[in-house]
Amino acid sequence: MAKTRLFISFDYDNDSDLRILLAGQALHPDSPFEFADASVKEPLAGNWKDKVRGRIRRSDQLAVICGQFTHRAAGVAAEVEIARDESKPYFLLWGRNGKQVYKPATALPTDIIYGWTWPNLKALVGGSR
Repeated sequence: MAKTRLFISFDYDNDSDLRILLAGQALHPDSPFEFADASVKEPLAGNWKDKVRGRIRRSDQLAVICGQFTHRAAGVAAEVEIARDESKPYFLLWGRNGKQVYKPATALPTDIIYGWTWPNLKALVGGSR
């Protein structure tokens, strides 16, 4: 069975450690996803949104890691909008256990921030939640 290609969206300035953890989970033998690409810190030459759009387009799904400052991260907000424009499914993960985290500014009011557990992650990848 082919693995889901997952784009990881996160607040680069505050949550890079969480991206590393999520990408590491792709290495589990029973992982239903592979790490495809992620948010970038350095500005891409030209129109960065077009370049990120291409990366998201080549992915199957977007995982958004929500941290304490995600609501202020313009790049994450843009990536969520691009995912919706491209009809790519996405889900939100609670990135900081025991801390208040926030949705991206462009998240829908109906978007749920799911607890970041291995069973939840496996259920969310591929849209089975």
